[in-house]
Amino acid sequence: MSYLSMFKSESQQRQWEEDEIRQAVISEVIDEVNHLFDRQILDNPDETERNQIRNTIYRQLRESFRRREITPPQLVEKDLSEQLMHRLLGLGFLDSLLPPIRTDISEITIYSSGLVQVMEKGSVRWKTIPLTPDPDEIERVLDRLLSSQNKTLNETNPSVNARLPRTIHNPGGGRIKALHNSIAPPGRNPSVNIRLYEQKPVLPEWILQKRMVSCEQMDTLKRAIQLGKRLLITGGTRTGKTTLLSALCNFLPNNWRIVKIEDPEEIWIGRNTVQTIEARPATIGTELQPYTLANGVDDAMRMSPDYLVIGEVRDGHAALALFRAMMTGHSGACTFHADNPQEAIVRLANVMGTDAGVRETEANRMIEHAIDLIVQINIVDEVRKVTTIKEV
Repeated sequence: MSYLSMFKSESQQRQWEEDEIRQAVISEVIDEVNHLFDRQILDNPDETERNQIRNTIYRQLRESFRRREITPPQLVEKDLSEQLMHRLLGLGFLDSLLPPIRTDISEITIYSSGLVQVMEKGSVRWKTIPLTPDPDEIERVLDRLLSSQNKTLNETNPSVNARLPRTIHNPGGGRIKALHNSIAPPGRNPSVNIRLYEQKPVLPEWILQKRMVSCEQMDTLKRAIQLGKRLLITGGTRTGKTTLLSALCNFLPNNWRIVKIEDPEEIWIGRNTVQTIEARPATIGTELQPYTLANGVDDAMRMSPDYLVIGEVRDGHAALALFRAMMTGHSGACTFHADNPQEAIVRLANVMGTDAGVRETEANRMIEHAIDLIVQINIVDEVRKVTTIKEV
C-alpha cells in the first residue's frame, strides 16, 4: 500500500503526491539528526543512544509534517521513522534480512539486475523475495559496509571481498563478495553475495538434527578428533563443510590450544583457548602486502598449537604449507572443494603442482602422510549428508 492511499483528505493526497515534499521531509530529519548526534555515535550507538535517535527521528518527522500542514496517519509516521532509522544507523534494505528481524537466512544474493534472493537455513535452493531496492540504495549500503574496512568498489578495483560486521544481534557476522556493475551485466547495480555465519557455535547436536551425519558416523568422527587425527573434509559448494568442521571442533579436549587460519574468518569455536589468524589480500593503491593462508600456517607453527584448523584450502601453497606441518606431527583439520575423495586427491595434487611446483608423486606421498581421514559431504535428496568416511 502506498503512502498516498493512506491519507484521509484529497488535499493531503495531492500534497503527498509531490515527491519533492517527501524528499524535503526526509532531508530535514536527516540533517537534524546529523546535527544533534556525533558521527561516532551514529556509526555505533548503544541501546540507550539508539532509542534517543529513534525518538528524535519521530519527533522531527511530526514537526516537519506539521510545518507543511500535513497530518499523516500514525502508521505512516511509524513506517517512515523506521525507514529513516535503517538509513541513518543500519544497512537500509538489508536490515530486513538480518537478525534480529530474520534469523532463518544463511545467504543473501543481489543480482546486477536488482533481483534479491535468499537461501534459508537448511535449504539448498535460492528463494526470490519481494524486495526491490533501487541502485542508489544498494550502492549506499555497500559503501557503508566497505568504507569502514578501507575498501572501495570501482572500475579500477571491480572485485572486493569484505566482512559483514558482527553485531549484538548477529554475533557471527558474515562475508561479502561484491562485483562492480561494469563487469556484471546488465549493470543496473553491483552484484553482491553475503554469506551469514552462525550466530553461535555450531553444536554436534544440531548436525545430528539436520541429518547431516548418523549417530555412528558422529561417534567415529568424535573419536578421531579426540585422538588428534588429521581430517580433510571435502564437498561441493554449500554442502556444509565449514559447518561440519565447526561442530567437530567441540570434541577437541578443553585444555588444547587451537590455532585456526582462515580467509575470511568463519569458524566459531566456543572456548577461550582459540587463536585466529586471518589472511588478507593486497590492497590496490597501497603498500599493504598480502598475507596468505600459507603465511598463516607458517606462523602458526611457531605458536605451539595442539590443533590446527584451516577454514578452506584454496591453493597449492596453502596445501603445501599445511601438509608439511601435519607431516611433522601436528594435528589438524581443513576443508577442500571436491565432489568425492578420489577427486580430492587428484585436485590437491594438481593445485600443489600448478601453484607450488610439487610433482604428482611427491604430492600424493605428502597427502598420504599428512591426512588420516577424508570426510565427504554431498547433497542427497536436497539434504546435506556425510556420505563417506575413508582412511587414507
